[in-house]
Amino acid sequence: MKLNELRDNPGATHKPKRVGRGPGSGLGKTGGRGIKGQKSRSGVAINGYEGGQMPLYQRLPKRGFNKPNRKAYAVVNLGKIQQFIDAGKLDASNVTEDAMVAAGLVRRKLDGVRVLGKGALTGAATITVTGASQSAIDAASAAGGSLTVAIAPGAE
Repeated sequence: MKLNELRDNPGATHKPKRVGRGPGSGLGKTGGRGIKGQKSRSGVAINGYEGGQMPLYQRLPKRGFNKPNRKAYAVVNLGKIQQFIDAGKLDASNVTEDAMVAAGLVRRKLDGVRVLGKGALTGAATITVTGASQSAIDAASAAGGSLTVAIAPGAE
């Protein structure tokens, strides 16, 4: 195979739509935009506009609320922690949030790491995190280890 023999997969590329190139092209003169009107002009953006009718997003009632100071936690399951311990990426005697980030178990801590109870710990592990579900705490103690929930800095 040579450089000049490289080709894209069939169907991976499409011929561009060439508008305004004469009546024989089928897209000449008005270029497929019809005649006159707002949508025939350039620079038109009318998303959600329904021709003067009250738009759907305004007809429906407002609902819900986004808490401006909510905490975002990186979520980890017990099964994943066990996988990383088995692979030798984490030390079972001291599993902390920083160790999880360094091992690649979580990408970033965000406002802390929260451990959930999916999966199982096969051996004793000492885990210290910002948050944990009750099922995760119970599963860790049942496996002979401990799961400590540390209070995050700045949290009350």
